[in-house]
Amino acid sequence: MGKNLVIVESPAKAKTIKKYLGKDFEVLASYGHVRDLLPKEGAVDPENDFAMKYQLIEKNEKHLDAIAKAVKKVDALYLATDPDREGEAISWHLYEILNDRGALKDKTVGRVSFHEITKRAIQEAVQHPRELSQDMIHAQLARRALDYLVGFNLSPLLWKKIRRGLSAGRVQSPALRLIVERELEIEAFQPQEYWTIQAAAEQKGDAFVAKLIQLDGAKVEQFTLTNQEQADKAKTAIVKAAKGKLLVTNVEKKQRKRNPSAPFTTSTLQQESSRKLGFTAKKTMMVAQQLYEGIDIGGETVGLISYMRTDSVNLANDAIEEIRAYIAERFGVENVPEAARVYKTKAKNAQEAHEAIRPTSVNHEPDKIKEHLSKDQFRLYDLIWKRTVACQMIHATLDTVSVDLNAGEQHVFRANGSTIVSPGFMSVYQESADDSKAAEEEDQKILPPFEKGDEVVLQDVKQEQHFTEPPPRYSEASLVKSLEEHGIGRPSTYATIISTLQQREYVTMDKKRFFPTDVGRIVNKFLTEHFTNYVDYDFTARMEDELDAISRGDEDWIPVMAKFWKPFKELVDDKEQNVDRKDVTHEAMDEDCPKCGKPLSIRLGRRGRFIGCTAYPECDYTRNLKDTPEQTQQIVEGRKCPQCESDLVVRYGKYGQFIGCSGYPNCTFIEPIEKPANTGVPCPVCKKGTMLQRKSRRGKIFYSCEHYPECKYAVWNEPINEPCPECQWPMMTLKVTKRSGASKVCPQEECGHSEPVESAAESGESDD
Repeated sequence: MGKNLVIVESPAKAKTIKKYLGKDFEVLASYGHVRDLLPKEGAVDPENDFAMKYQLIEKNEKHLDAIAKAVKKVDALYLATDPDREGEAISWHLYEILNDRGALKDKTVGRVSFHEITKRAIQEAVQHPRELSQDMIHAQLARRALDYLVGFNLSPLLWKKIRRGLSAGRVQSPALRLIVERELEIEAFQPQEYWTIQAAAEQKGDAFVAKLIQLDGAKVEQFTLTNQEQADKAKTAIVKAAKGKLLVTNVEKKQRKRNPSAPFTTSTLQQESSRKLGFTAKKTMMVAQQLYEGIDIGGETVGLISYMRTDSVNLANDAIEEIRAYIAERFGVENVPEAARVYKTKAKNAQEAHEAIRPTSVNHEPDKIKEHLSKDQFRLYDLIWKRTVACQMIHATLDTVSVDLNAGEQHVFRANGSTIVSPGFMSVYQESADDSKAAEEEDQKILPPFEKGDEVVLQDVKQEQHFTEPPPRYSEASLVKSLEEHGIGRPSTYATIISTLQQREYVTMDKKRFFPTDVGRIVNKFLTEHFTNYVDYDFTARMEDELDAISRGDEDWIPVMAKFWKPFKELVDDKEQNVDRKDVTHEAMDEDCPKCGKPLSIRLGRRGRFIGCTAYPECDYTRNLKDTPEQTQQIVEGRKCPQCESDLVVRYGKYGQFIGCSGYPNCTFIEPIEKPANTGVPCPVCKKGTMLQRKSRRGKIFYSCEHYPECKYAVWNEPINEPCPECQWPMMTLKVTKRSGASKVCPQEECGHSEPVESAAESGESDD
C-alpha cells in the first residue's frame, strides 16, 4: 500500500489514473454515490433547517468498507471525484462517512479536480489540492432536498387525484409540459392552402429554376395565391406576358463569410450526436464517459476527451496552440486565422473556468486510433475531434448571386445560388440543423452565369400546391435545445430527465419523436392548472439561477429552501382538500350520450383516456377517444349476428378491436378479430377462464380474461401461475424494465409485492 490514497467514482477511471501516479499512490473507486436520503417521508426536515437523514447505498457498502480500510494505511487522502457539484457532493459524503468512522484521524485530506484524464493533468491536480467547496456542496444539498420535497409531496397527491403509482418531479414536470403543449399545438393546427409558382428556364444550355416574387406589380406573399383557380389565372397571365422569354433585369453578386460553430458543450454534443449519429442523450453521455475515463490506444491508456459535463465553450490556451499548430501542418497555414478564435458562453451561469468538450490531444487523430475504439466510441470521438479542429480554422468564403428575371413588365422571378470559393473550416466539419430541408435551400444551388439584359428561354411555368404544416414534435435534439433555452435543469441532467419521462410512461417515442401518453396529458393538465408556478418555465429557470447563486456563494441555501417550501406546502395542502378526482380525470364535452341523452365526458381509465357517459354506472356507454359514433359502427359485410340476426360491426373497446352486435345492449354478442394467444394462467377473478394475450389499438400487449366482457379483469404484465407470497392473490406477473431487470410483481396495487427474478448487473457509474 502506498502513502497516498486517491478516490474517484468509477473503476475504469481508477485504472487509468493509477498508471499516472506511480507506486506511492493507491487509487480506489466509490462506484458513484455512497449514500442518499432515506426513501421515505421525513428524510428532509423543513422544521429543522432542512436537516437530512441519509442511508448508505447498499450495493456500494462493500466499496466504502474497502476505502475505509485502505485509508487507515495511508498518510494522505485525495478526493478526486468529478469536477462538478455532483462530484463535490460525493466527495463530501465520503469525507463525512470516513470522519464519522474515525478513519481520518491524523490524515491529510485534499480535494483535487481535473477536466481531463491525462498524465499532465492528473499529476498537476494532485500537486495542488484544495479544500472541499462548501458553496458547491450546499448547492447540491439544496437541489437534492428540493427534488425530494417536490417528489414526496406531489406524487401522493397524484395518486389520490389521478391514479396510484404516478410521480412528479421538479424538473421533469416542466419538460413534460413542453411535450404536451407541442402536441396540443399540433392537434389545434388548421392547415392553410397556398400555391407557389416557379419558372423552369434555360441559360445557354444550363437549366435553372426561379421563384415568382412579384405578380401584376405586387409582391408575392405566402398567401397571395390560395387556390388552384388563382394559380391557374396567374400562370396564364405570366405565360402570355413572357412570350417564351425571361429578361434578366438585375444581377447582384456578394461574397459572404461563414464562421465555424463553437466547440461542444454537454447540450450541443447531445443535440449534434442525436442529429448526426442517431444517439439518444443517455447513449451520448455513456459513450462520452468511456472516452473521458480512458481507452487503451496501443500500450497507452489515456482519456481521449475532456470532462463531458460542461456549459462552457472555453478552450485552454495550450490546447488552442496545439490545435492551431496541427491545422497549419495538416491543412496549411492559410487555414489558420491570424488570431485564435475565442467563443463566448451563452449560458449565463456557466463556469468559465471549465472547458468545452475537446480531444485531450488533437494529435490523437480518429483514424489513427480507430482500431482501439468500438464503433460508437469512434463515431462520437470523430465528431468531437472534427468540431474542435474546425472551431479554430479560418472562415468559409462563399460567392452568392441573386438574379431577377422579368416576364413582361409586371411579373418578376428570382433565382438564388451560391458557390464555395474557399471551404475553410467546412472542409473538416459542418453543423447539422433540426427539422431542416437543407437540400431544398435555394442558396445551395449553383447558377449559370448571367449578365443584365440577357434573355433566357422560358421552358415552363409550374404552379405547386402547399399546405402549412404544424410545428414538428420534439426529437431528442430539439427537446434538449428547448430545455436549455428555457433554463430547465442542467445539461448533465437532460439524459436523466428524458429517461424518467419515458420510464414513467408519460411520453413515448415513435420515429424518433416524442408523443405524450394519455396519463402524461392528465398529469400535465393537473400540474399546469393547480401548480402553475411550479411547472412555469421562468420559475424553473429562476430556481436553477438560485442554485447557481448558492454554488457561487452569493446566496445561503437554507433561506432559498424556506422561500420555496412554505408556499409550496400550503398549495399541496389546499389542493388535497379542495380538488375532486373527477375534476382532474374528467373533461366535459359538448356532446350527449347516444344511449341515454346525458352529457358525455372524456375520462381517464386504466387503459388511457376514453369517452364515457356522465350517468355511469346507470348508463355504461363508452367509446374510444379517437372514434366518432359512426366509426364505432363499421358494418361487417356479409355477416349477421348469430344470436339476433342484426348487423355485425367492428368496434374499438377498452381491450382493442373486436366484432360486436349492432343491437347492443339488447344483444351482447362479441367475438375477437384475431384469436389471442392463451397463457394457460387461470383468471384470478372469475376463475372460469384463462388469461389471453391481446393487443390494444395502439399495438401494446396486455392480458385479459377470455370471458370478456362478462369478466373484465386485465393486466399489462405477463401472468405467472403462482400465488403472491404476501397477499395470496392467485396470480403473479412478470415485469421487465431496463433499470431493474426482471421482477415478479403482484398485480394487486394495494399489495405492491415485488421480488427480483435475477439480480441486475452492478454498475460503477453514478446517475446524475
